[in-house]
Amino acid sequence: MRSHYDILIVGAGHGGASLALNLRQRRFAGSIGVVSDELSLPYGRPPLSKDFLSGARTLEEIQLRAPAVWRAQSIDLLTGMQAISLAAARHELCLADGSRLSYGSLVWAAGGRARRLACPGSEVAGIHSIRSRADVEALRIDLERASKVVVIGAGYVGLECAATLKSHGKQVTVVESHPRVLARVTGPELSSYIQGLHAARGVELVLNAAVDGIESRAGRLSGVRLADGRCFEAQVAIVGIGMLPNVEVLAAAGAKVTNGVDVDAQCRTTLPDVFAIGDCVLHPNRFSNAGMVRLESVQNATDQAAMVSRILTGETARYDAIPWFWSQQFDCQLQTVGLLHGFDSAVVRGQPKSGAFSIIYTLQGRVLALDCVNAGRDFIQGKHLVMKGVVADAETLASTAIDLRSLVT
Repeated sequence: MRSHYDILIVGAGHGGASLALNLRQRRFAGSIGVVSDELSLPYGRPPLSKDFLSGARTLEEIQLRAPAVWRAQSIDLLTGMQAISLAAARHELCLADGSRLSYGSLVWAAGGRARRLACPGSEVAGIHSIRSRADVEALRIDLERASKVVVIGAGYVGLECAATLKSHGKQVTVVESHPRVLARVTGPELSSYIQGLHAARGVELVLNAAVDGIESRAGRLSGVRLADGRCFEAQVAIVGIGMLPNVEVLAAAGAKVTNGVDVDAQCRTTLPDVFAIGDCVLHPNRFSNAGMVRLESVQNATDQAAMVSRILTGETARYDAIPWFWSQQFDCQLQTVGLLHGFDSAVVRGQPKSGAFSIIYTLQGRVLALDCVNAGRDFIQGKHLVMKGVVADAETLASTAIDLRSLVT
């Protein structure tokens, strides 16, 4: 292992891996090191709650690149290494094994960790989260002897897990503290549709419910108890209640940290020659009514990586990518573009009962975002409406006879 890298990247998820590859594509000839606390080579995260969980795809099949690619590109993958401190003035990163790496530029792409339950019994065996391939491999072992599963949290990951496990014969109960699913990321209309989708497939949804404790037998989970006294029998529980950004090392080094590490439009932190990208980053985004936003998406991580690679190879650039997200649940392909926070109107385009429709979110007539259910054409065309901030009336947006892109002037 080298002691110095021209560019040192912490994190081998989509952001960190994409950055390293982009640098080589841009003919950066200096040394590149990627520090990862996982032993695996870089792999895709979206399949973890779907195909990898079900066993339909192997670890090799979800790897971002074949092992030979990293060697051919002279990218050092420092796997099984954990960054524990940063001396920003000296441009030096300290690892858990005591080794120190100096760098010219550092890019922090360390993502986040699963938020844990904070209730009595939450440390017993049988409780899982999904952030890494090791998490899913451990979960699959427990699922072999489980018939009943409780999913705590009805966000994207929780609902994807519920759909995957129900499709493979498990009895699944989803417990959500909000009165509707996906409450943090979408409007009531889509929540209602997704609730109906899961209920029709036999998933039990328990909404507006707080987990009060975990029941156990012989040190293993036996049930999930709610604050109202109900208890749901289970041999496995999956916790999907959000993530905590991994920014403690940067904060200790003096970086500005609020909801993640704060960066500017070039993804620069307040530390010298230290950039940050991906899930752990609070960044300015013109598509957010709040101005600053932290996004947990592959698109955001890879687009920020592409932008930073341009800066590190001498170009002038700023982050201006449109946010988009996707989720697969049963036969529902959900694609979202834009950020809907602050919308004052939701226009339904198409018929939800047909299983293919879109919801367009506007603020004073300006298109902010679209949720597209099995409606790829609306998703593609809707990007242009969000990019341009198109203003249109509800009747026009709702008409499937009108091509959305025709509204862009």
